[in-house]
Amino acid sequence: MSRIAARFAALKREGRGALIPFLEAYDPDLETSTAILHGMPEAGADLIEIGMPFTDPMADGPTIQLAGQRGLKAGATLLGTIAMVRRFRETDNETPVILMGYLNPIVAYGPERFCVDAAAAGVDGLIAVDLPPEEADMLAPHAQANDLDIIRLIAPTTDEARLPYVLEGSSGFIYYVSITGVTGTRSASGADLAAAIPRLRRFSKLPIAIGFGVRTPAQAAEATSIADGAVVASALIETLAKSLDEHGRATPETAVLVLDQVRSLANAVRAVRVAA
Repeated sequence: MSRIAARFAALKREGRGALIPFLEAYDPDLETSTAILHGMPEAGADLIEIGMPFTDPMADGPTIQLAGQRGLKAGATLLGTIAMVRRFRETDNETPVILMGYLNPIVAYGPERFCVDAAAAGVDGLIAVDLPPEEADMLAPHAQANDLDIIRLIAPTTDEARLPYVLEGSSGFIYYVSITGVTGTRSASGADLAAAIPRLRRFSKLPIAIGFGVRTPAQAAEATSIADGAVVASALIETLAKSLDEHGRATPETAVLVLDQVRSLANAVRAVRVAA
């Protein structure tokens, strides 16, 4: 059983959902993003998403776009991002780690080499935002050969005729994009989520995590009461950005503030109990 499947199974037995915080690699620098990564499990992260900075993201709103720009300015590469995970695994062999990013850098790196290196470093899953299922054979066989879960994005506009095709070959969990639009710009209503998630469950037994609009502890708690996990990204990046000095550099409070926010989100999620 993969780390992702094992973690969701354990949480189901506990009767609660997963908190999945996001950080952008190298934002605002390698040392700070590494400190945040290493501190997330103790702060309450159940799984962790790491963004792979890219010059031309199409699904990210302004907040994560700026995080990616800071990461690139600090020297982020796919090789460096994978190395972050390798160092993380020296002290944590339990928390699932998912890399999230875009296809272009993976193609430049080499899809097979990327999957081999990511798996060897301890990565558990991949989200390639702009990889359509029609082109999945570019990456999926290499991921499967290295026991990496391919996590698919499902949008509110994905109709029932297309859902089975999009979900074919997916594993780990389903990432439900709760809004139409880019990350961090607005949030879906509880009523919308309550209508959407049961529809997805008719097509897959995989856990479902809600993202792209979860910002507050209350929203994270609501998301995990409806689905199996909540992904929080832009709200954490905003906290990080506000902590930087006038030159865009980390301050002593940067990692502390982000991890305190993760802790607050985790407390809210853990207060919600769902049927096992």
